[in-house]
Amino acid sequence: MQTDLAPGFKGTPLGEAAEAILRKCVHCGFCTATCPTYQLLGDELDGPRGRIYLIKEVLEGKPPTRATQLHLDRCLTCRNCETTCPSGVQYGQLVDIGRRVVEDKVVRPPRERATRWLLKEGLTSPLFTPAMKLGQALRGVLPPALRDKVPARAAPHAHQWPTRSHGRKVLMLTGCVQPAMMPNVNSATARVLDAAGIQTLVADGAGCCGAIRAHLNDHEGGLADMRRNVDAWWPLVEGIGDHPEVEAIVMNASGCGVTVKDYGRALAHDPDYAERAARIAALTRDLCELLPGIAPRLARRVREARKPKLVFHPPCTLQHGQQLRGLVEEGLRSLGFDVQTTPLESHLCCGSAGTYSVLQPELAHALRERKLAGLAPANAEVIVSANIGCIQHLQSGTATPVRHWIEVLDDALAT
Repeated sequence: MQTDLAPGFKGTPLGEAAEAILRKCVHCGFCTATCPTYQLLGDELDGPRGRIYLIKEVLEGKPPTRATQLHLDRCLTCRNCETTCPSGVQYGQLVDIGRRVVEDKVVRPPRERATRWLLKEGLTSPLFTPAMKLGQALRGVLPPALRDKVPARAAPHAHQWPTRSHGRKVLMLTGCVQPAMMPNVNSATARVLDAAGIQTLVADGAGCCGAIRAHLNDHEGGLADMRRNVDAWWPLVEGIGDHPEVEAIVMNASGCGVTVKDYGRALAHDPDYAERAARIAALTRDLCELLPGIAPRLARRVREARKPKLVFHPPCTLQHGQQLRGLVEEGLRSLGFDVQTTPLESHLCCGSAGTYSVLQPELAHALRERKLAGLAPANAEVIVSANIGCIQHLQSGTATPVRHWIEVLDDALAT
Protein backbone atom coordinates (compact mmCIF):
# COMPACT_ATOMS: atom_id res chain seq x y z
CA MET A 1 0.00 0.00 0.00
CA GLN A 2 1.42 3.39 -1.01
CA THR A 3 1.55 6.07 1.66
CA ASP A 4 2.12 9.82 1.79
CA LEU A 5 2.28 10.80 5.44
CA ALA A 6 1.39 14.30 6.54
CA PRO A 7 4.33 16.48 7.66
CA GLY A 8 3.33 16.07 11.31
CA PHE A 9 3.95 12.31 11.13
CA LYS A 10 6.67 12.01 8.50
CA GLY A 11 10.01 11.12 10.03
CA THR A 12 8.60 10.58 13.53
CA PRO A 13 8.89 7.22 15.35
CA LEU A 14 5.10 6.92 15.38
CA GLY A 15 4.77 7.75 11.69
CA GLU A 16 7.61 5.49 10.62
CA ALA A 17 6.21 2.56 12.59
CA ALA A 18 2.76 3.05 11.06
CA GLU A 19 4.12 3.52 7.55
CA ALA A 20 6.13 0.29 7.72
CA ILE A 21 3.00 -1.61 8.68
CA LEU A 22 0.77 0.10 6.10
CA ARG A 23 3.16 -0.66 3.26
CA LYS A 24 2.89 -4.39 3.96
CA CYS A 25 -0.87 -4.37 3.34
CA VAL A 26 -1.94 -5.48 -0.15
CA HIS A 27 -5.66 -4.90 0.67
CA CYS A 28 -6.48 -8.52 -0.30
CA GLY A 29 -9.40 -8.75 2.13
CA PHE A 30 -8.49 -12.11 3.68
CA CYS A 31 -8.63 -10.39 7.07
CA THR A 32 -12.23 -9.32 6.53
CA ALA A 33 -13.35 -12.94 6.29
CA THR A 34 -12.20 -13.70 9.85
CA CYS A 35 -13.04 -10.39 11.57
CA PRO A 36 -15.71 -10.84 14.27
CA THR A 37 -17.10 -7.30 14.05
CA TYR A 38 -17.32 -7.41 10.27
CA GLN A 39 -19.23 -10.68 10.52
CA LEU A 40 -21.70 -9.08 12.92
CA LEU A 41 -22.07 -5.66 11.29
CA GLY A 42 -21.25 -6.26 7.61
CA ASP A 43 -19.60 -2.85 7.30
CA GLU A 44 -16.24 -2.61 5.51
CA LEU A 45 -15.19 0.08 7.99
CA ASP A 46 -15.80 -2.36 10.85
CA GLY A 47 -13.27 -4.79 9.45
CA PRO A 48 -9.46 -4.61 9.44
CA ARG A 49 -9.10 -3.50 5.83
CA GLY A 50 -11.52 -0.62 6.32
CA ARG A 51 -9.93 0.44 9.57
CA ILE A 52 -6.51 0.37 7.92
CA TYR A 53 -7.80 2.81 5.29
CA LEU A 54 -9.23 5.06 8.00
CA ILE A 55 -5.89 5.11 9.85
CA LYS A 56 -4.00 5.74 6.61
CA GLU A 57 -6.24 8.71 5.78
CA VAL A 58 -5.71 10.24 9.22
CA LEU A 59 -1.93 9.82 9.00
CA GLU A 60 -2.00 11.44 5.57
CA GLY A 61 -3.74 14.50 6.95
CA LYS A 62 -7.48 13.86 6.68
CA PRO A 63 -9.20 15.10 9.86
CA PRO A 64 -10.72 12.21 11.82
CA THR A 65 -14.34 12.35 12.87
CA ARG A 66 -16.43 10.87 15.61
CA ALA A 67 -17.36 8.11 13.12
CA THR A 68 -13.66 7.33 12.63
CA GLN A 69 -13.30 6.96 16.38
CA LEU A 70 -16.34 4.68 16.66
CA HIS A 71 -15.09 2.32 13.95
CA LEU A 72 -11.73 2.02 15.71
CA ASP A 73 -13.44 1.61 19.10
CA ARG A 74 -15.47 -1.30 17.79
CA CYS A 75 -12.31 -3.25 16.95
CA LEU A 76 -11.73 -6.01 19.53
CA THR A 77 -7.97 -6.05 18.86
CA CYS A 78 -8.34 -9.83 18.78
CA ARG A 79 -5.64 -9.98 16.07
CA ASN A 80 -7.40 -12.79 14.26
CA CYS A 81 -6.62 -10.78 11.14
CA GLU A 82 -2.90 -11.13 11.84
CA THR A 83 -3.23 -14.91 11.85
CA THR A 84 -5.11 -14.73 8.55
CA CYS A 85 -2.96 -12.09 6.81
CA PRO A 86 -0.62 -13.54 4.14
CA SER A 87 1.52 -10.38 4.18
CA GLY A 88 2.35 -10.26 7.88
CA VAL A 89 0.60 -6.95 8.58
CA GLN A 90 0.97 -6.12 12.29
CA TYR A 91 -2.54 -4.80 12.60
CA GLY A 92 -2.59 -4.75 16.42
CA GLN A 93 0.25 -2.24 16.53
CA LEU A 94 -1.31 -0.18 13.75
CA VAL A 95 -4.74 0.10 15.36
CA ASP A 96 -3.10 1.17 18.64
CA ILE A 97 -1.30 3.95 16.74
CA GLY A 98 -4.51 4.95 14.97
CA ARG A 99 -6.44 5.13 18.20
CA ARG A 100 -3.79 7.29 19.86
CA VAL A 101 -3.79 9.76 16.98
CA VAL A 102 -7.58 9.94 16.76
CA GLU A 103 -7.92 10.26 20.54
CA ASP A 104 -5.80 13.41 20.40
CA LYS A 105 -7.99 14.94 17.70
CA VAL A 106 -11.56 13.86 18.53
CA VAL A 107 -13.10 14.83 21.87
CA ARG A 108 -15.23 12.11 23.41
CA PRO A 109 -18.60 12.83 25.06
CA PRO A 110 -18.31 13.42 28.83
CA ARG A 111 -19.94 10.10 29.76
CA GLU A 112 -17.46 8.12 27.66
CA ARG A 113 -14.52 10.01 29.11
CA ALA A 114 -15.77 9.31 32.63
CA THR A 115 -16.33 5.60 31.95
CA ARG A 116 -12.87 5.17 30.46
CA TRP A 117 -11.25 7.03 33.33
CA LEU A 118 -13.06 4.86 35.88
CA LEU A 119 -11.96 1.70 34.10
CA LYS A 120 -8.29 2.56 33.81
CA GLU A 121 -8.02 3.99 37.31
CA GLY A 122 -10.50 1.72 39.09
CA LEU A 123 -9.38 -1.66 37.76
CA THR A 124 -5.75 -0.90 38.63
CA SER A 125 -6.47 0.68 42.03
CA PRO A 126 -5.80 -0.88 45.47
CA LEU A 127 -9.46 -0.09 46.14
CA PHE A 128 -10.55 -2.64 43.54
CA THR A 129 -10.24 -5.55 45.99
CA PRO A 130 -12.52 -4.08 48.71
CA ALA A 131 -14.93 -2.91 46.01
CA MET A 132 -15.08 -6.45 44.59
CA LYS A 133 -15.69 -7.91 48.05
CA LEU A 134 -18.57 -5.49 48.54
CA GLY A 135 -19.96 -6.41 45.13
CA GLN A 136 -19.78 -10.12 45.98
CA ALA A 137 -21.60 -9.52 49.26
CA LEU A 138 -24.37 -7.68 47.40
CA ARG A 139 -24.26 -9.82 44.26
CA GLY A 140 -27.81 -11.12 44.63
CA VAL A 141 -29.33 -7.64 44.42
CA LEU A 142 -27.04 -6.12 41.79
CA PRO A 143 -28.44 -5.17 38.36
CA PRO A 144 -27.82 -7.99 35.82
CA ALA A 145 -25.27 -5.98 33.81
CA LEU A 146 -23.17 -5.40 36.92
CA ARG A 147 -23.74 -8.87 38.36
CA ASP A 148 -22.24 -10.32 35.16
CA LYS A 149 -18.91 -8.70 36.10
CA VAL A 150 -18.87 -9.95 39.69
CA PRO A 151 -17.97 -13.63 40.19
CA ALA A 152 -19.17 -15.56 43.22
CA ARG A 153 -16.90 -15.62 46.26
CA ALA A 154 -13.93 -17.94 45.97
CA ALA A 155 -13.69 -21.11 48.03
CA PRO A 156 -11.29 -21.08 51.04
CA HIS A 157 -8.67 -23.19 49.24
CA ALA A 158 -8.32 -20.39 46.68
CA HIS A 159 -5.95 -18.67 49.10
CA GLN A 160 -3.81 -21.72 49.96
CA TRP A 161 -0.28 -21.17 48.70
CA PRO A 162 2.43 -23.88 48.83
CA THR A 163 5.24 -23.33 51.33
CA ARG A 164 7.96 -25.64 50.02
CA SER A 165 11.16 -24.28 48.52
CA HIS A 166 12.60 -25.65 45.27
CA GLY A 167 15.79 -25.11 43.33
CA ARG A 168 13.80 -24.18 40.24
CA LYS A 169 12.05 -20.85 40.66
CA VAL A 170 9.78 -18.70 38.49
CA LEU A 171 8.24 -15.29 38.88
CA MET A 172 4.49 -14.90 38.43
CA LEU A 173 2.47 -11.77 37.76
CA THR A 174 -0.62 -11.99 39.95
CA GLY A 175 -2.42 -9.34 37.88
CA CYS A 176 -4.51 -6.32 38.77
CA VAL A 177 -8.03 -7.80 38.95
CA GLN A 178 -7.34 -11.54 39.17
CA PRO A 179 -6.41 -11.63 42.90
CA ALA A 180 -9.77 -10.10 43.77
CA MET A 181 -11.98 -11.75 41.15
CA MET A 182 -10.44 -15.22 40.76
CA PRO A 183 -7.70 -15.75 43.35
CA ASN A 184 -7.77 -19.52 42.86
CA VAL A 185 -6.13 -19.16 39.43
CA ASN A 186 -2.96 -17.82 41.03
CA SER A 187 -2.87 -20.25 43.95
CA ALA A 188 -3.70 -23.20 41.67
CA THR A 189 -0.81 -22.17 39.44
CA ALA A 190 1.55 -22.14 42.41
CA ARG A 191 0.27 -25.51 43.67
CA VAL A 192 0.62 -27.24 40.29
CA LEU A 193 4.12 -25.87 39.76
CA ASP A 194 5.02 -26.88 43.31
CA ALA A 195 3.92 -30.45 42.52
CA ALA A 196 6.26 -30.32 39.52
CA GLY A 197 9.19 -29.13 41.65
CA ILE A 198 9.04 -25.44 40.76
CA GLN A 199 8.65 -22.63 43.30
CA THR A 200 6.49 -19.65 42.38
CA LEU A 201 7.62 -16.21 43.52
CA VAL A 202 5.80 -12.89 43.39
CA ALA A 203 7.37 -9.42 43.32
CA ASP A 204 5.34 -7.19 45.63
CA GLY A 205 6.05 -4.06 43.60
CA ALA A 206 4.58 -5.45 40.37
CA GLY A 207 1.06 -4.58 39.28
CA CYS A 208 -1.03 -4.20 36.16
CA CYS A 209 0.89 -5.30 33.06
CA GLY A 210 -0.02 -2.03 31.32
CA ALA A 211 -2.65 -3.42 28.97
CA ILE A 212 -5.63 -1.71 30.56
CA ARG A 213 -4.28 1.81 30.28
CA ALA A 214 -2.69 1.21 26.88
CA HIS A 215 -5.92 -0.18 25.39
CA LEU A 216 -7.85 2.79 26.77
CA ASN A 217 -5.50 5.14 24.92
CA ASP A 218 -3.53 6.17 28.00
CA HIS A 219 -0.23 5.42 26.29
CA GLU A 220 2.02 7.08 28.85
CA GLY A 221 0.14 5.46 31.72
CA GLY A 222 0.60 2.04 30.14
CA LEU A 223 4.33 2.63 29.72
CA ALA A 224 4.57 3.72 33.36
CA ASP A 225 2.99 0.44 34.44
CA MET A 226 5.51 -1.46 32.31
CA ARG A 227 8.47 0.43 33.78
CA ARG A 228 7.23 -0.24 37.31
CA ASN A 229 7.07 -3.97 36.59
CA VAL A 230 10.53 -4.02 35.04
CA ASP A 231 11.90 -2.36 38.17
CA ALA A 232 10.04 -4.77 40.46
CA TRP A 233 11.14 -7.91 38.59
CA TRP A 234 14.73 -6.99 37.80
CA PRO A 235 16.31 -8.01 41.14
CA LEU A 236 14.84 -11.51 40.74
CA VAL A 237 15.73 -11.71 37.06
CA GLU A 238 19.36 -10.91 37.88
CA GLY A 239 19.50 -12.57 41.30
CA ILE A 240 20.61 -9.30 42.91
CA GLY A 241 21.38 -9.32 46.63
CA ASP A 242 19.30 -11.81 48.61
CA HIS A 243 16.95 -12.38 45.70
CA PRO A 244 17.05 -15.83 44.06
CA GLU A 245 17.43 -15.88 40.29
CA VAL A 246 14.34 -17.04 38.39
CA GLU A 247 14.30 -19.03 35.17
CA ALA A 248 11.12 -17.49 33.72
CA ILE A 249 8.34 -14.98 34.28
CA VAL A 250 5.08 -16.93 34.11
CA MET A 251 1.75 -15.49 32.99
CA ASN A 252 -1.49 -17.34 33.73
CA ALA A 253 -3.60 -14.67 32.03
CA SER A 254 -2.89 -14.70 28.31
CA GLY A 255 -3.90 -11.04 28.02
CA CYS A 256 -1.06 -10.12 30.37
CA GLY A 257 1.30 -12.51 28.63
CA VAL A 258 0.88 -10.98 25.20
CA THR A 259 1.51 -7.53 26.70
CA VAL A 260 4.61 -8.42 28.74
CA LYS A 261 6.11 -10.27 25.78
CA ASP A 262 5.86 -6.94 23.95
CA TYR A 263 7.72 -4.89 26.57
CA GLY A 264 10.89 -4.88 24.47
CA ARG A 265 9.16 -3.19 21.56
CA ALA A 266 7.05 -0.87 23.72
CA LEU A 267 10.09 0.47 25.61
CA ALA A 268 12.62 0.24 22.78
CA HIS A 269 12.88 4.05 22.59
CA ASP A 270 13.53 4.45 26.33
CA PRO A 271 17.31 4.29 26.88
CA ASP A 272 16.86 3.64 30.61
CA TYR A 273 14.61 0.63 30.09
CA ALA A 274 15.09 -0.75 26.57
CA GLU A 275 17.67 -3.41 27.41
CA ARG A 276 15.98 -4.59 30.60
CA ALA A 277 12.53 -4.59 28.98
CA ALA A 278 13.83 -6.77 26.15
CA ARG A 279 15.25 -9.21 28.71
CA ILE A 280 11.94 -9.31 30.58
CA ALA A 281 10.06 -9.99 27.36
CA ALA A 282 12.43 -12.80 26.42
CA LEU A 283 11.97 -14.48 29.81
CA THR A 284 8.18 -14.33 29.74
CA ARG A 285 6.23 -17.55 29.23
CA ASP A 286 2.55 -18.25 29.14
CA LEU A 287 1.74 -20.96 31.65
CA CYS A 288 0.84 -23.39 28.87
CA GLU A 289 4.41 -23.19 27.57
CA LEU A 290 5.54 -24.90 30.79
CA LEU A 291 2.96 -27.67 30.47
CA PRO A 292 4.92 -30.03 28.15
CA GLY A 293 7.87 -29.94 30.53
CA ILE A 294 5.92 -30.51 33.77
CA ALA A 295 3.30 -32.99 32.51
CA PRO A 296 5.51 -36.10 32.84
CA ARG A 297 6.16 -35.33 36.51
CA LEU A 298 2.45 -34.75 37.17
CA ALA A 299 1.18 -37.76 35.22
CA ARG A 300 1.40 -40.29 38.07
CA ARG A 301 -0.59 -38.10 40.44
CA VAL A 302 -3.47 -37.40 38.06
CA ARG A 303 -3.73 -40.87 36.54
CA GLU A 304 -6.37 -42.14 38.96
CA ALA A 305 -8.22 -38.86 39.46
CA ARG A 306 -11.78 -38.42 38.24
CA LYS A 307 -11.56 -35.95 35.37
CA PRO A 308 -14.44 -33.90 33.96
CA LYS A 309 -15.12 -33.74 30.25
CA LEU A 310 -13.69 -30.44 28.99
CA VAL A 311 -14.07 -28.12 26.04
CA PHE A 312 -11.33 -25.55 25.53
CA HIS A 313 -11.87 -21.96 24.42
CA PRO A 314 -8.52 -20.54 23.26
CA PRO A 315 -8.33 -16.81 24.07
CA CYS A 316 -7.40 -14.53 21.20
CA THR A 317 -4.42 -13.27 23.18
CA LEU A 318 -3.14 -16.85 23.27
CA GLN A 319 -3.87 -18.13 19.77
CA HIS A 320 -3.49 -14.91 17.77
CA GLY A 321 -1.49 -12.55 19.98
CA GLN A 322 1.09 -15.09 21.19
CA GLN A 323 0.58 -17.54 18.32
CA LEU A 324 0.36 -20.42 20.82
CA ARG A 325 -1.99 -23.15 19.70
CA GLY A 326 -2.58 -26.67 20.90
CA LEU A 327 -0.36 -26.61 23.98
CA VAL A 328 -3.20 -26.60 26.52
CA GLU A 329 -5.23 -29.29 24.77
CA GLU A 330 -2.26 -31.53 24.05
CA GLY A 331 -0.85 -31.15 27.55
CA LEU A 332 -4.13 -31.97 29.27
CA ARG A 333 -4.75 -34.93 26.96
CA SER A 334 -1.32 -36.29 27.82
CA LEU A 335 -2.51 -36.29 31.43
CA GLY A 336 -5.65 -38.24 30.62
CA PHE A 337 -8.19 -35.44 30.26
CA ASP A 338 -10.91 -35.61 27.62
CA VAL A 339 -10.49 -32.19 25.99
CA GLN A 340 -12.41 -31.08 22.94
CA THR A 341 -12.28 -27.92 20.89
CA THR A 342 -15.15 -26.54 18.91
CA PRO A 343 -14.78 -27.49 15.24
CA LEU A 344 -16.46 -24.27 14.12
CA GLU A 345 -15.23 -20.75 14.78
CA SER A 346 -12.69 -21.64 17.46
CA HIS A 347 -10.64 -18.79 15.99
CA LEU A 348 -13.28 -16.17 16.77
CA CYS A 349 -13.27 -13.84 19.77
CA CYS A 350 -15.72 -14.46 22.62
CA GLY A 351 -16.31 -10.70 22.97
CA SER A 352 -14.52 -10.11 26.26
CA ALA A 353 -11.41 -8.35 24.95
CA GLY A 354 -10.36 -6.61 28.16
CA THR A 355 -12.72 -3.70 28.82
CA TYR A 356 -14.51 -4.19 25.48
CA SER A 357 -17.44 -6.02 27.09
CA VAL A 358 -18.07 -2.94 29.24
CA LEU A 359 -17.61 -0.36 26.48
CA GLN A 360 -19.33 -2.31 23.67
CA PRO A 361 -21.85 -4.53 25.50
CA GLU A 362 -24.16 -5.27 22.56
CA LEU A 363 -21.39 -6.53 20.31
CA ALA A 364 -19.72 -8.33 23.21
CA HIS A 365 -22.92 -10.16 24.17
CA ALA A 366 -23.62 -11.15 20.56
CA LEU A 367 -20.13 -12.63 20.28
CA ARG A 368 -20.52 -14.37 23.64
CA GLU A 369 -23.72 -16.08 22.55
CA ARG A 370 -22.14 -17.08 19.26
CA LYS A 371 -19.14 -18.55 21.09
CA LEU A 372 -21.27 -20.45 23.60
CA ALA A 373 -23.37 -21.86 20.77
CA GLY A 374 -20.18 -23.11 19.16
CA LEU A 375 -19.00 -24.73 22.40
CA ALA A 376 -22.36 -26.35 23.24
CA PRO A 377 -22.12 -29.40 20.89
CA ALA A 378 -19.16 -30.69 22.92
CA ASN A 379 -21.56 -31.43 25.82
CA ALA A 380 -18.71 -30.69 28.20
CA GLU A 381 -18.99 -30.63 31.97
CA VAL A 382 -16.60 -27.69 32.16
CA ILE A 383 -15.52 -24.98 29.71
CA VAL A 384 -11.84 -24.15 30.21
CA SER A 385 -9.89 -21.17 29.00
CA ALA A 386 -6.65 -19.32 29.75
CA ASN A 387 -7.62 -15.71 30.45
CA ILE A 388 -9.66 -14.22 33.27
CA GLY A 389 -11.62 -11.89 30.98
CA CYS A 390 -12.81 -14.71 28.72
CA ILE A 391 -13.69 -16.88 31.73
CA GLN A 392 -15.87 -14.28 33.45
CA HIS A 393 -17.47 -13.12 30.20
CA LEU A 394 -18.44 -16.63 29.12
CA GLN A 395 -19.61 -17.57 32.62
CA SER A 396 -22.07 -14.66 32.57
CA GLY A 397 -23.92 -16.37 29.70
CA THR A 398 -24.01 -20.03 30.75
CA ALA A 399 -24.76 -22.32 33.68
CA THR A 400 -21.88 -24.61 32.65
CA PRO A 401 -18.86 -23.93 34.87
CA VAL A 402 -16.15 -21.89 33.11
CA ARG A 403 -12.71 -22.21 34.67
CA HIS A 404 -9.02 -21.73 34.01
CA TRP A 405 -7.46 -24.97 32.83
CA ILE A 406 -4.89 -24.81 35.64
CA GLU A 407 -7.69 -24.99 38.21
CA VAL A 408 -8.99 -28.22 36.70
CA LEU A 409 -5.50 -29.69 36.71
CA ASP A 410 -5.02 -28.58 40.32
CA ASP A 411 -8.27 -30.31 41.33
CA ALA A 412 -7.06 -33.54 39.73
CA LEU A 413 -3.79 -33.36 41.69
CA ALA A 414 -5.67 -32.84 44.94
CA THR A 415 -7.91 -35.92 44.61
